[in-house]
Amino acid sequence: MRFLIQRVSQASVTVDQKVIGQIEKGVLIMIGISDNDTKAIADKMLQKALGLRIFEDSSGKTNLNLDSVGGKVLLISQFTLYADCRKGNRPSFTDAGRPDFANELYEYVISKSREILGEDRVETGAFGADMKVSLLNDGPFTVFLDSEEICPNVS
Repeated sequence: MRFLIQRVSQASVTVDQKVIGQIEKGVLIMIGISDNDTKAIADKMLQKALGLRIFEDSSGKTNLNLDSVGGKVLLISQFTLYADCRKGNRPSFTDAGRPDFANELYEYVISKSREILGEDRVETGAFGADMKVSLLNDGPFTVFLDSEEICPNVS
C-alpha cells in the first residue's frame, strides 16, 4: 500500500463537473493498493499517516498531527502510485491491485478513517471515476509512505 500525503489549505475532488468531496485545512491522501495488501497493513498505514506531525505549532515547528489541529482528510484512490517506469516510457500498472480487491480495501480505509476521526472530518473521491483533484498545497509539504518500509512484517 502506498500513501501520497499532501498537507493542504484546501482540496476538492470533482466527478462529472460536480464536487463530491472537499476539505479545508488538513491532508489529501492518495492511496495506491496492491494485491498483497491487507486490512492489517491498511490499519498500520492509517495509524502512521494520521499520526504524522506535519502541522506547525505556535513556534513554527512541525510538531502537531492532524487531530491536534482539527484537520480533515480527503481520501483518493490512486492506482497510478504503483506505476512501474523501469522499462520504456509507458508506465506499467501490473503491480496495482485488482479493481474489485482495491475498491474493497479503499472502502475499508474510508470506514476506518471515519471511525478514527469522525464522519464529518473525512471526505472521499469515487473509486474508478474520472476524478479532477484540486488542491492548495500548504508548504508545500508532501510525504510518501510505502507499506514495504512502514510495516514490512505485517500481513
